[in-house]
Amino acid sequence: MVVVTEAFTVNRLVRPFLGVGVLGGFTTFSTYASDVVALADHAAVGVAVAYLVTTPLVAVAAAWCGVAVTRRVFGKSAG
Repeated sequence: MVVVTEAFTVNRLVRPFLGVGVLGGFTTFSTYASDVVALADHAAVGVAVAYLVTTPLVAVAAAWCGVAVTRRVFGKSAG
């Protein structure tokens, strides 16, 4: 998304199309929630809680790293 919004001049609708439309189709909150419920149902409550907490933290950290690396490649500051 950094490439689309910061490295090139594109139509303002490209980012929502790619970010929500295309990329959103690959990951869904419902799958995440059903995985947590399935773990809890199989008496793996500790694993379910760990998965529930760490998944969003790791996802945000990975997104931040991706933005920082892409900005560095394209000569922008990681700000």
